[in-house]
This record gives sequence, structure tokens and C-alpha cells, in this order.
Amino acid sequence: MTQQPGAGRPSARARRSFSGQRDPRPVQSNPVTTRLADIAAQAGVSEATVSRVLNGKPGVAATTRQSVLAALDVLGYERPVRLRQRSEGLVGLITPELENPIFPALAQVIGQALTRQGYTPVLATQTPGGSTEDELTEMLVDRGVAGIIFVSGLHADTSADMQRYEQLRGRGVPFVLIDGFSPKVQAPFISPDDRAAMALAVTHLVSLGHTRIGLALGPKRFVPVQRKIEGFVRTMQDLLGLATADIEERLVQHSLYTLEGGQAATAALIDRDCTAIVCASDMMALGAIRTARQRGLEVPDDISVVGFDDSPLIAFTDPPLTTVRKPVPAMGQAAVRTLLEEIGGTPAPHSEFVFMPELVVRGSTASSPGDRNRS
Repeated sequence: MTQQPGAGRPSARARRSFSGQRDPRPVQSNPVTTRLADIAAQAGVSEATVSRVLNGKPGVAATTRQSVLAALDVLGYERPVRLRQRSEGLVGLITPELENPIFPALAQVIGQALTRQGYTPVLATQTPGGSTEDELTEMLVDRGVAGIIFVSGLHADTSADMQRYEQLRGRGVPFVLIDGFSPKVQAPFISPDDRAAMALAVTHLVSLGHTRIGLALGPKRFVPVQRKIEGFVRTMQDLLGLATADIEERLVQHSLYTLEGGQAATAALIDRDCTAIVCASDMMALGAIRTARQRGLEVPDDISVVGFDDSPLIAFTDPPLTTVRKPVPAMGQAAVRTLLEEIGGTPAPHSEFVFMPELVVRGSTASSPGDRNRS
């Protein structure tokens, strides 16, 4: 039923549904194509553009999408459920897990920043055997969140399909991605400088006389892992003159981002005569210390260990852990500020914002055993 000129806006009871499909009720005329044409004419766009908006497809500018939605309202069609006005009060936060203390720390910073701006954070956490990132995203979208912040999600996995994020953007949901970068996703990214982090750790250990320095980190398919390897290899080349192949084959050990992963990686690196281990997370570093002790080695007298994150309470381990501090407060606040700009219609550049980490020297690093023996 096309609206007649001068008929005015239909009442709520008289408003029609439009989902890109025919109404379930018998219709004598007015095929879907006619309705598409009406909406396209009202919005001043093509019928193909209207179809893309109504079906949540990417590739439509925000202003164009708003014009199509406004045309729906003017012509008296109900918006499809997925395109209705989102709640201004809820913001989703998806994290991979909460066992690693760096994730609760980041969630706290983000939650506090959102609360100060009048938003309510909705924390959605993945667990082994539980909901996937896609399922959590769908749940948050169904609840009408105003936007979503992803922490260390599939965007960090180079083997994952990035189309899921473009589909989310096509549904009109603003989002920001923390830890991990993909040029295939048009969105703001917030990251620590992983290359610089490794340069800080290696430079510190070399200054203590270490030359056999190992790197323990997670699976190679993740962007932060690849960047840490790049920073580690470059610094080892610059300071010690080692060959790239020797560094990557003998001094880099992939495992899991867990205490057990740190144990396994450290065992392999100790077998290769490493006197110092740089770990890609504090949890892995705790595993490294455990393995050293199981081998009868003292930390830091026999082997030095450096972590990454500076997780809460890590300063109170035995020994207190030397680590590279991830700039969590700055990253969390930047993520919230960037997302709220997206929600407010003044999006930040769709690029990566990189934050500088800081070396925190404590009790788990000391001069290399060889240096002490020579002195």
C-alpha cells in the first residue's frame, strides 16, 4: 500500500512492516519492488542501496543509511528489528577470558570510563566450551547496545574471517578493537607497541650481560605475537649481531598464554642454554619461574625472567617480577573515548592508535651467570 499524497503519517496502529520480504498477510498489490522504489525516491538513493541498508549489508555511508531509515519513518514503515534505535545506555565489552588478571584490569578501566559518561557496561566473557565471540556479539546486538568494545578478539587472529566485523558495521553498530590489527577492518584499533616492548626487555637483559635470551609467546597466527617477534629479532640483531634464522629457530618458542604454556616454553629454552627468558604475558612468566625452580635454578641468580602486562599483584610475586607494563589506563580510556565519538556520529579515523609500554625493573632479573663468574 503506497501512501497517497497528503495522506500524512500513518498512526502507530496503521503502520506497515518492512523487512525486505512480502508481508505474511495476503496482499492484492504493492509488491516489494514498489515499496523499495518509494523508499529510494524518498531517500534520494538507489533501490539497491535501500536493499543493502534493510538487509544490514556493509558498504553504505552512515549518512546514507540514516537517510534510508528516515525515509522508512516518513513513509510509515516499521524498521526491521535489527535497525531500530539502539539503547543509549548500554555498551558491550567482550573479553576472551578473566583468568589472566590483565583482562579484569582493562575491563575495570573501561567500565569506570563508561560509567562516568553515563553508560552501563555489559561484560561478555568467552570461556572454554562456552559462547563464542560471534554468539556474544549477537546477544549484545539483540539487546540494543549502543556499541561494542572487543578485547583481544578474532580481529587479532590472522586466520580468522574479518568479514564478521564488516557485517557488524553494516548493521549500524559502532565498535572499537583492542589488541590486534587488521587492514581488512575499517574501525579504530587500540594497541600497545609490542615491538617497542620487546626492545625494552631485550635491551635491559643485554645491559646485564645476557647473550642467550629466549622469547616465550603464544601461537604465531596472532598479530601481537608476530609484532613481538619482529621487535625481539630486530633488537637481538642490533645489539648482539645474531642472524635472523638462528634467533627464530633457537630462541623463539611458541606455546599458550597460560602458566602451563610458560612452563613448557621455558623448559625448551633452558634446554637451549638460555640464561634469560622474555615472556609475552605475566602468566607465562610465572610459569617460567616455576620451571626454573623445578630444574634447580634460582631466579634471578641462575636465570632472569621478564614478563609483559604488569598485571595487578605481580609486584608481590617471589621474586617480584620485572615486566613490561602495558599502558592499560591510557588504552582503556582511549577505547571508550573513541567508541563514544563513533556513537555520537563524529568517528575517529579508522586507523590504529599505538601506546608506548614501560619497563618496570624488579627482582626477577640480574646480571648473567657468566658475567658474575668472570668478575
